Amino acid sequence: MRLLVTGGAGFIGSNFVRRVFDGTFAGISSVVVLDRLTYAGNPQNLAGLEGKHGYQFIQGDICDSDLVQQLVENVDAIVNFAAESHVDRSIMDATDFIKTNVNGVHSLLEAIKRSGRKIRLIQVSTDEVYGSIENGSWNENSPLMPNSPYSASKASGELLARAYHLTHQLDVVITRSSNNYGPYHYPEKLIPLFITNLIEGKKVPIYGAGSQIRDWLHVDDHCKGIYLVLLNGAAGEIYNIGGGRECTNYELTKLLLKIMNKSENSIAYVEDRKGHDFRYSINWGKINENLKYTPEVNFEKGLIETIQWYQENQWWWKPLKRGL
Repeated sequence: MRLLVTGGAGFIGSNFVRRVFDGTFAGISSVVVLDRLTYAGNPQNLAGLEGKHGYQFIQGDICDSDLVQQLVENVDAIVNFAAESHVDRSIMDATDFIKTNVNGVHSLLEAIKRSGRKIRLIQVSTDEVYGSIENGSWNENSPLMPNSPYSASKASGELLARAYHLTHQLDVVITRSSNNYGPYHYPEKLIPLFITNLIEGKKVPIYGAGSQIRDWLHVDDHCKGIYLVLLNGAAGEIYNIGGGRECTNYELTKLLLKIMNKSENSIAYVEDRKGHDFRYSINWGKINENLKYTPEVNFEKGLIETIQWYQENQWWWKPLKRGL
């Protein structure tokens, strides 16, 4: 399989590409990474892959229709990780979110349609498209009720992908994952921000009382779920990819403090952000039953390994934090 990975220099995309070239994901003969290298796209995330057989990196924008058309003609499948994904940034200005998360998806779909070839597109999305849920868990048939400009843009991209599948019979599959964590995670997000702040002796900012609940998924488990969908997911279907580990932001913070031998004096409570969703929870029974997906990384063990990675790779994140 010849694969195009868009947004492959970002957090999840780069971890996926690394799993291809370390032999974890078999059956992929070549990978072309397309990334615009915005603030969150980092060529260092793919360091060591240069020169490997079957690997090619191209700096470019998925909204560049001519470039995308050229690349689509020579691949069998696309995994679209390209996205603006930070909620706080979308609240300040949603322009780039609409461009990448909606227009970018449209660019990929049009290129596939024009090619006239059967090319599989995996549209990587988020559980945030469902909105917030107090009790129970969303399944793939739950209504989309996004509450932030970010999640609204991701839902819009999904709906375009679904429409192109139904109208033009494109081979499109959508995944929705819970919150990810792991190495190469840009340090504006909660877990890497808190870890790096604690390494630097700074406080960690908790919105409100930290009562918001999230389900946490190690990036390796997420990539494994995407790989299973790429190989065997049914066209037109949606698959939730969950981690099975819900906790409040306060509980997560206490666990990080315990692992890093810090006290709760390191917590700074700050004003809650606008439209902050209370709880995300997805039912991932469908991908478990149909594709035999089960998350494997223990949450506490995954956090310890993630902390160790940030401790050992300060050269990677310290330059990034200077811009935050």
